[in-house]
Amino acid sequence: MKKLLLVALLSIPFMLSAKKEVDAKYLRGAVPEVNGIVTFSEDFSVPGKSQDEIYQVMYKFVQDSIIGRGIRGERTSIISDGKEDGTIVARNEEYIVFRRSAFNLDRTRFRYHLIVKTSDEKVHMELTKITYYYNEDAEGKKGLTYKAEEWISDKEAVNKSNTRLYPRCGKFRIKTVDRVESVFAAAKNSFEGSKAPVQRTRVINSKR
Repeated sequence: MKKLLLVALLSIPFMLSAKKEVDAKYLRGAVPEVNGIVTFSEDFSVPGKSQDEIYQVMYKFVQDSIIGRGIRGERTSIISDGKEDGTIVARNEEYIVFRRSAFNLDRTRFRYHLIVKTSDEKVHMELTKITYYYNEDAEGKKGLTYKAEEWISDKEAVNKSNTRLYPRCGKFRIKTVDRVESVFAAAKNSFEGSKAPVQRTRVINSKR
């Protein structure tokens, strides 16, 4: 009961701002699902680069920009290095900060899997298996765990008229979309000097 009360109190600042107009990019369709699992994906090309060249760049990106940014521990690691098939799989745990002040630090642990498939001149990325560990104590325990499908999906986070986000989970949805965009953008920027045509994040299947 105390946990639920604290979550409600921490949501007050967002509830006040929720009445303001929400950027359309966070509304329905912003969080795609594949077979009922929240999965963000991106495809981009790197003309003139072989699979091995692309793999080397992407492996360094995952190691430095994803794993290197994550919270050290068993939840942050490279599961498959991709040496045999060019597919790199990593799981990561990092902090997302909602609000920081002298008296309050509102943040969540953001956990996900990142899959990077490389081939000649092409990269396919997926960010999936998302969960949040929220409202932990000073020792990192007694927090609440939320699955993305139950917390930031269109059904759970967007009102029926598609005009606003629900206060309890809207901040999670906004920060997640922003972080995913930054991951994909950073991956593309790893190829300095390349003029790679980039496709937007694909919604393969939006059904639950």
